[in-house]
Amino acid sequence: MTESGGTKQSAPNGPIPPPWTASQRSVLVGLLLILATYITIRYFLNRHYVSDPQPNVPARMNELADRIDPNTADVATLAALPTIGEKRAKDMVAYREKWQRDRRKGLPFERLEDMLKIQGIGAATIAQLKPYLIFHTSPSSSTRP
Repeated sequence: MTESGGTKQSAPNGPIPPPWTASQRSVLVGLLLILATYITIRYFLNRHYVSDPQPNVPARMNELADRIDPNTADVATLAALPTIGEKRAKDMVAYREKWQRDRRKGLPFERLEDMLKIQGIGAATIAQLKPYLIFHTSPSSSTRP
């Protein structure tokens, strides 16, 4: 009898069984521990972090002694500039030599925007190159007789 004076009635189908048996719970806990161990090991063995935005110091900065004049620099020096590479450096030197063969007045690269004449160099590349380049105004230091 209960406090209200009636008899205790059970659920129509009997007591509700737990959703997992003891052996199922232990298997589930074991699987979760294995998964957590696997993830922890992967984390400690594979710590790759890709920085975004780009680092303040470019990877090849130590290869540059000072600011470079694109009117006098050789292919290897120009190739050390970020985003230029050997192909664009060769294109820049070829453009500069063609300019000198045509005996045009002035320098082929008098300002940063003149670099847009080289195929593969756009506004984004120019923005990255700006701190590395210097442009002299006198053609005497870069032209050959």
